[in-house]
Amino acid sequence: MCANYEPIKRAQAIQLGLLEPTFEYKSDIYPGYDCPLIFSTGDAIEWREVKFGLVPKWAKDLKICRSTYNARTETVHEKPSFRNAWAKSQFALIPVQSIFEPKYINDKAERWGIFREDKQPFTVAAIYENALINGKQVRSMSMLTINADNHSFMKQFHKPEDEKRSIIVIPDQYREDWLNCKNGEAHNFFFDMNINEFTTRHMPR
Repeated sequence: MCANYEPIKRAQAIQLGLLEPTFEYKSDIYPGYDCPLIFSTGDAIEWREVKFGLVPKWAKDLKICRSTYNARTETVHEKPSFRNAWAKSQFALIPVQSIFEPKYINDKAERWGIFREDKQPFTVAAIYENALINGKQVRSMSMLTINADNHSFMKQFHKPEDEKRSIIVIPDQYREDWLNCKNGEAHNFFFDMNINEFTTRHMPR
């Protein structure tokens, strides 16, 4: 699971073929924070400012962000928080510079960053939702995750006894296809992280 990441810098948007976002956001993102998201309008690819942690239409407030920042691909279609976004194929991309996961060294959790070897930004698969909370429109998203018990790189994170999970990195040649696919096709994009492109190091807060 990923609960903390470094988003793309605004000036890096051109590296993804996009204009620079017009809104401000923090350089370190946690559940409930505002952050940039890429989605398709059908005619174009655009930015939106969203909450990290999906807010379903039935939510009463934003506290739910603390528990909906990741969605398991195995159950996303049936979980009350996510099933509407999944049913409507509301797929998006999170532009990321690095993500952070706990690595246990001598039974103690350390914050480790995961990023591309070439230091370039990358895009992570997500679902998004639009809700009305207290009369205000709230856009939000959740990272999709897959099992990583047997992944040689991602299995090193989290508690030794816990199931290992991984984000889904969408390569640049598949970004537009992912944004416009239907839920029945989504599994075609559940790629394992390419171990030849990514590295990790200890990055304490």
